[in-house]
Amino acid sequence: MKKAQNTSCPRVDIGGQAVMEGVMMKAPRAIAVSVRRPDNTIVTKLTPYTPITEKHKWMGLPIIRGVVNFVHMLTMGMNTLQQSTDMLGILDEEPTKFEKWLAKKLGKGIDKIVMGVAVVLAILLSLGLFFVIPELVARGLKAIIPNQNWLVNLLSGIVRILILIGYILFCCAVPDVRRTFQYHGAEHKTVYCNENDLPLTPENAQTFSTLHPRCGTSFLLIVFVISIVLFTLVGYQGTNYFLRLGSRLLLLPLVAGISYEVLKGLAHAKGKVVEMLRWPGMQMQRLTTKEPTPEMLEVAIVSMNVALHGLPKGCETTPEGYTIITDYRVTDPNYAPAQEADSLKEKAEEAKEAVKEELADDAR
Repeated sequence: MKKAQNTSCPRVDIGGQAVMEGVMMKAPRAIAVSVRRPDNTIVTKLTPYTPITEKHKWMGLPIIRGVVNFVHMLTMGMNTLQQSTDMLGILDEEPTKFEKWLAKKLGKGIDKIVMGVAVVLAILLSLGLFFVIPELVARGLKAIIPNQNWLVNLLSGIVRILILIGYILFCCAVPDVRRTFQYHGAEHKTVYCNENDLPLTPENAQTFSTLHPRCGTSFLLIVFVISIVLFTLVGYQGTNYFLRLGSRLLLLPLVAGISYEVLKGLAHAKGKVVEMLRWPGMQMQRLTTKEPTPEMLEVAIVSMNVALHGLPKGCETTPEGYTIITDYRVTDPNYAPAQEADSLKEKAEEAKEAVKEELADDAR
């Protein structure tokens, strides 16, 4: 089956994030996180959301909004990952004596401590991989090809991109990460299905591509390309390693702001030139998205429906307060189980009549 492709996205953007065994969807006024537990039920949580740009108008200005969104997505992304792990209910074992002692000394829950350590380590790893190492390469290149700043910045930028690709390929080898990449594909397919005003069903969503122009993977590639340009034009070009590294870090907010505007522009524009500019980022997504199963699409659909329409009525909740979804269709406000039962009954009656007619024909 040929997969449907969207050439542009509507102005009201609804995006999401793959999490462990689930999907987060972010609508203009709500955030929904849904995961599939080991018992095959789906649990979902709805959190009301007010854009920070409504509280502070200046944060919605071009370039600035990109920086704000970048910081917001980082913090929300880490919180969502922790939340999805809690929702799975697979880490409820009793803390060790050391964990209890550490929590008592720091005055925080062990989960918050672990998340804090993970965030610090992630930041240090990112700085090391994408700034320290490329700048060490740039330092060596400047000794080999002096007075060629544009070439040094280009080559160090290519090193950043190669490190990113290598890191993603390494992650693909981890089974749990690969499943998360499948949920990433489910998120994209469901977003496409909603943007095309089709009923949110696994069958409809499956016809779309896993590659979406507003994906964070494309954003990362744009960031690396924009950084090459800005580091060449306004970054420190001398031989002092620490000044070079510091200038790159200081320019990072500006790089993020410009990259955000480029991503939004390419996502909404049309034309052959736009498709060509989008192509590298879309191809990069082949590494971070995989074909999902119908069950994964159901989870993504639950998050989309809950984010758009709220929690369905009459569903049970877990002791933690998560809503239990036994059938993804109940999250659709237009779903009428009584009508479906009547339809199935009619089909059964029609099948019986058909059998009777065949038997009568055989008897004659």
